[in-house]
Amino acid sequence: MQAAELANQIRLLEIRTEHLVEEITGGAYRSVFKGHGIEFDEVREYTPDDDVRLIDWNVSARMGSAYVKKFVEERELTVMLLVDLSASGAFGSTGKSKRRTAAELAALLAFSAGKNGDKVGLLLFTDKIELYLPPRSGRTHALRMIREMLAFEPSGIKTDISGALRETAQLMKKRGVVFLLSDLLEPEKFSRALRLLKSRQDVIAINLNDPAEKLFPLKNPATFIDAESGETVEYSGDSRLISAEFQAMQEEKNSVCRRAGVDIINVECGQDVLKPLIGFFAERKKRMR
Repeated sequence: MQAAELANQIRLLEIRTEHLVEEITGGAYRSVFKGHGIEFDEVREYTPDDDVRLIDWNVSARMGSAYVKKFVEERELTVMLLVDLSASGAFGSTGKSKRRTAAELAALLAFSAGKNGDKVGLLLFTDKIELYLPPRSGRTHALRMIREMLAFEPSGIKTDISGALRETAQLMKKRGVVFLLSDLLEPEKFSRALRLLKSRQDVIAINLNDPAEKLFPLKNPATFIDAESGETVEYSGDSRLISAEFQAMQEEKNSVCRRAGVDIINVECGQDVLKPLIGFFAERKKRMR
């Protein structure tokens, strides 16, 4: 991609996501992703309504009367975006590939997090870690992440989601929020790593699907080559078989995420990416009440 074309793509994506952010940050994001833990704020004089366990005995001894510690919620979050750049992400039957859809979703999440004062990091992966940008805040950082998601050329073509999840567990020292953006192929291979990361972080899987994967448009038999393995795949021409296989795979993805306690958001390439995100925020907010 040429520099001028890349700059134009970044600007278009920024414009598109900018007004969508308002719909997410209108209370939904903040109410769903609260700060983890509390931090010390100040001390004040004890009142009969205070918990005696909060009394600061050192300060009380110096002041000659009882004082308690006051705490506030630690608001700032660390949000990590894990984006799958394996070869299957180049597929797109609607004019918008999985990778482009992932970039749009990641931009939307990055700007939403930034507007709430959270730091955002980016990890691009295939069957290895391709790029890591440590969590930071600010528009310049968000734009750099978008540029990398649009222009980065990975050296790998296969997928190792398990490795990316394990690396993230090592990188994130404090509890935060992890978004995994991938087509989540062969979920049993990363189920253990997913459970491990979920025990330390709030993890949300964004499952990217293409319409042709559930209802293939061709009616005649055909031979295809798997973009990641290089193996040939025979298509019988019966789209009902494709649909049944797609449903079975979806059920397996849902089952793996459910057992790990991970929320899953299903996004179809070529469709409005905001609708499933808003639906997820609304559903999680309802569960939290």
